[in-house]
Amino acid sequence: MKAPKLPESARPWLWVVAAAMATLMLLAYSVVDIEPGEAAVRINNITSAETAITTPGWTTRIPLLHAIYKLDAAPQTFSMKGDDDQDDLHVRKLTVRASDGSNFHFEDTTIIFQLKGDEAVTAVRDAGPDNGYRRWLKPYVRSILRDEFGRESTIAVSDPTTYAQATNRAKDRLNEVLGPHGIVVTQLVTPRPQFNEAYEHAIEERNRLGNEQQVIRSNIDRAQTERERLIAEVDQAQNRIIQERRANLESDLARAVAELSEARRESDTYRIGKIAEGQAALSAASARAQQLALELDAKYLARKAEIDAFRSQPVERVMERLGQRLEGITIEIKPYADDATPSRVRYEDARAR
Repeated sequence: MKAPKLPESARPWLWVVAAAMATLMLLAYSVVDIEPGEAAVRINNITSAETAITTPGWTTRIPLLHAIYKLDAAPQTFSMKGDDDQDDLHVRKLTVRASDGSNFHFEDTTIIFQLKGDEAVTAVRDAGPDNGYRRWLKPYVRSILRDEFGRESTIAVSDPTTYAQATNRAKDRLNEVLGPHGIVVTQLVTPRPQFNEAYEHAIEERNRLGNEQQVIRSNIDRAQTERERLIAEVDQAQNRIIQERRANLESDLARAVAELSEARRESDTYRIGKIAEGQAALSAASARAQQLALELDAKYLARKAEIDAFRSQPVERVMERLGQRLEGITIEIKPYADDATPSRVRYEDARAR
């Protein structure tokens, strides 16, 4: 069956429609839509000039003159899980040999990375068009993680703090080697390392003992707090007792000071009285002594005058006075030698008989 022929009047319009369709196809080929999370590289096929496009939206190109390659610049995940490699972003799990010779592995290691949009030209130049830059992760990630975690011993890497430090070191090294290729690692997630059954049991036992240690420390802290509370209570009670005793002692001291002042006042009064009495007695005694001295002087003068007067009396008067004095006294004289002058005289008082 033959196709119907177009009338002669419709043939000019056919060329117009064909030209319009060709124009639309050319325009569609000349405009490329850059989605959010994408970057693109526009290459001039004549000058080989390369331009990075990081702004989402429509961008133009001249057919046959420009080539545009779009790349995924959104955050992506590189996963190390399982026993086989699946593609560039899904590879087998990470196994590591520790510094003490033992082996351990991570069941699921995740690296979150993305292409730096302003370095899309570098990514295309180093790894080709499309998303060839992803192939840089597979060799670098495995070797660097093995290197960093392999520095630690089995005991050290089982400590979350230690392998967190190794994770940070690995992240820094990955950014050092992948950064020149336009890739930045934003996060590195590593689960707890897995060991053989015996060592896992030892880790569980250590964790159990660690938990018991934490409980013991908590009990010690609680006991310390209780001890400090009891000490504070005892200190408070002792301080109260000390304050009471201090108040009593201060009261006793004040009373003793008052009594001392009173005793001193009485003592001063007594001393002043006694001094006054002594001074009065001394004055009286001095006056009496002076009086006696005067009396003695008068008697002395009288006796002296009497003696002087007696000396001037004749012998008869002296003998008379001597006789008066010796009245009633018998004197017995016995001579013991033919000497007119006796050498020994004994007398007796006849009144004593």
